Parts: sequence; C-alpha cells; structure tokens
Amino acid sequence: MRCQPDICSALLLCFWTLNVYVPHVRHITLHECLILHYMSLSPFRQLHTPTNLLILSLAVSDFLFGLVVTPLQAYQLTTCWYLGDLICCLYVYVNSIILGASIGNMMLISVDRYVAICEPLHYPTRVTVTRVKMCVCICWTCSVVYNGLIIKDFLTRPGGFRFCHGQCLGGTDLISGIVDSVLSSLAPVTVIIILYMRVFVTAVAQARAMRSHVAAVKPSGTVIIKKSELKAARTLGVVVFVFLMCFCPFFFLSFVADISSNGLPRILCLLMLFISPCLNPVIYALFYPWFRKALRLIFSLQILQPGSCETNML
Repeated sequence: MRCQPDICSALLLCFWTLNVYVPHVRHITLHECLILHYMSLSPFRQLHTPTNLLILSLAVSDFLFGLVVTPLQAYQLTTCWYLGDLICCLYVYVNSIILGASIGNMMLISVDRYVAICEPLHYPTRVTVTRVKMCVCICWTCSVVYNGLIIKDFLTRPGGFRFCHGQCLGGTDLISGIVDSVLSSLAPVTVIIILYMRVFVTAVAQARAMRSHVAAVKPSGTVIIKKSELKAARTLGVVVFVFLMCFCPFFFLSFVADISSNGLPRILCLLMLFISPCLNPVIYALFYPWFRKALRLIFSLQILQPGSCETNML
C-alpha cells in the first residue's frame, strides 16, 4: 500500500511550505548565521557571558533544525519517501537529536534565569562560563546518546515501523515510547513551568517592594516601576506561552492520535513545531538591546577598527 496525503492536507501544506514557510526559513537561517557569527567569532568580549553561551547553543540547534530537518520534513509530507531507509534512519535520528538539544537548551536557559533572579548573590559563583560550557556539552552528548538508545530498534530495523510503502516513520516499543514521552516532553515542560513561575513570582515581589520604597520617596516613580513590572511579566509570559504553544500540541497528538498519517492535525502540529526555531531568536536575542547594537557595528564594518573588542555593548 502506498501512502497518499489527503487533498485538504496537501493543499494546506503546499500553501504554507511554498508561500509562507520556505521564505521565512531562509530569512531565519540567515538570522541564525548572524547570531553564530557575532557571538562565536565577533571580538565583542562583553558578549561572551554564560547566558549568551546558552543562547548560542540554542541558536545552533535552531539553525540545524531549519537547515536539515525542515527541508526533509517538507519533502516527506508533500510526496512519498524515495530517499531510502538509510537516509530515513539518519533523518529520524538527527531530528531527535536536534529537538532534544533544543529542549535541553531551553531548560538550561530557564535554570540560568532562575539563579540570576531568585538567587542573584550566588549567580556569579554558581553560573560561570566554564560550567556553562560543560553543561552545553553534556546537553548535546546526552541528546545523542539518549535518542540513540530510544530509537535503537528503528536504527537496527529500518522500515520496520512504517505502515505503507513510501513512508519514513520512526518508532519505538511501548515501554521506550512511554519513557521517551515522560523524559522528552512531560519532565522538561514541568521543570520549565516551575522555574519560570518561581522567577515570575520573585520578579513581581521585588518590583512591588521597589515600588513601595520609591513611592515613599518619590510618588511619581510609581508609574515607572509599574511599567517594569508589566514588562517582566509580559516577557516571561511570552517565553512560557511560545514554548508550550509550539511543542505541546505535537507531543499531545502523539498520545491521542495516529501520527503516522498526513492528516490536517499532524500537519498543523508540525508547523507549530517548525515555528518555534523561528521565534526563539526573536525572544532570546532581539529583545536584548545589545543585539541591535552589535548588528549595527557588524554591518557598518566598525568591528574592523582597532579596539572594537572593548566596545561597550551593555
């Protein structure tokens, strides 16, 4: 039996892929290249901080997701899989590695923000560049090893989990699937929500304390503190909402529906999953003022001037 996507799903996918998503992938890929350039190769020493190293790792995973996973996924959904079982195995394995590393990077960023806001006095000693580098290496290594163990049956038996000819679908046994669902979706989501809720509560409490102190000295300062409080709440809300909005639908669908078909729900969930790498640079990079300043210095070629490495970026 040959796999054939239904007409409605195919039309929707073709519209999004050809007219909307592909141009954005090109722009986001260029955007990620800029991030990798100015954070890993640029001479701005002030940008070499633990938090920026985590953003760099997230940018690498997003870049690989848009460069490797997206084209093959679009190819798989729009036509039958003619690339063979070996490429299918590599695609499923690399897809799992990149997605796992991306989720791990988000967890590391949430831990970094938690320590920075909830335990600011211990942040300089607990979160160092060396420790962050080790955590990033462990994150990627664990993603490689863990996903290899989870889909080992699929890697040793390529094509054993597909339901029809022309389909590339990874699979695991029941126990491995349950363990993977808990470790790759439920646990990370729970950890990130708990950490960001603690950060949110702490930020609101500190803002209210500052507002009370400023109000006693200067009543006009109440509005300024209130704006800062709303901005912190909005930023943290966007981070949590975007992560849940993009990742949870696909994982939820894997529990309640057949993800092997190219139906409309699966395609919509995949699109949400693909949108996340496009939004991560906006959330974690564009919201920082030094990002725009660094881009101006790069495009104006001021980084070629002597002493540019000592430029005040913060």
